Amino acid sequence: MFNPLTIRFWGVRGSIPCPGSHTVRYGGNTPCVEIQANGQRIIFDGGTGLRVLGEHLMSQQPVTAHLFFTHTHWDHIQGFPFFQPAFVPGNQFHIYAVPGKNGQGIERRLNDQMLHPNFPVPLQIMGGDLRFYDLEAGERVHLGGGVVVSNEALNHPGGGVGYRVSWQGIHVAYITDTEHLPDRLHPGAFALANRADVMIYDATYTDEEYYHPQQSKVGWGHSTWQEAVKLAQAAQVKQLILFHHDPSHDDDFLDRIGELARSQFPQTLLAREGLMIAVYPNVIHFPATPQAS
Repeated sequence: MFNPLTIRFWGVRGSIPCPGSHTVRYGGNTPCVEIQANGQRIIFDGGTGLRVLGEHLMSQQPVTAHLFFTHTHWDHIQGFPFFQPAFVPGNQFHIYAVPGKNGQGIERRLNDQMLHPNFPVPLQIMGGDLRFYDLEAGERVHLGGGVVVSNEALNHPGGGVGYRVSWQGIHVAYITDTEHLPDRLHPGAFALANRADVMIYDATYTDEEYYHPQQSKVGWGHSTWQEAVKLAQAAQVKQLILFHHDPSHDDDFLDRIGELARSQFPQTLLAREGLMIAVYPNVIHFPATPQAS
């Protein structure tokens, strides 16, 4: 018997944090997703949800974790300067990303956002053991204990990748900040999603918003819930999680998207802060959980 692979959502919004009375149920923090498998703690993206995760981890020190960035737009890195465990000696973080199109690696990107006049203290003040790794597109990283993280290039301005975690026959795809292709499924997205137990997908827009005649979102680097359903069906995904919610989509709007998506793909959930998913081989279980705190 194995312990399950667990997924927990700490930030589920895209573009900019949007706290307020109309986003309470789903949350207003930007992307951060935590996966634990066979003793390995894996964190995807460092949006403002990373700050909340950091508060949670302060009671579990010393902490060792692997932090993978899809890309370095602000909504995916803005929580890193506020990640408390990174300031504490004795904690260790392995930090990965594929360099941007200008060749800058993840250490340079995180360093630069913490320089004056953007931030009062530099990255070097962090007392934790931070180890940085520049990945190649398509590379597989073996974390130990049979846990493997692979990546594929996606379709986003400036570049970006998605990830797939594999362990004991379980596969979880994290596919965000990607724009679907007009005439076919994106090959990188399909490779990540293929027969996944759980697919977390960028569903920032609806088709109506994406193709709006006056305010088109074509070329903005994001996808729709309708395309998420197409990919989930084609890739024979077991569970679809809609993610990277647009900041203008309030709780009621997201409720309606969920209803529409489930009418086409019944095994659909919308990501919300505090949602936890436990995955066993051939079984998916959704425990009832409160909002993250």
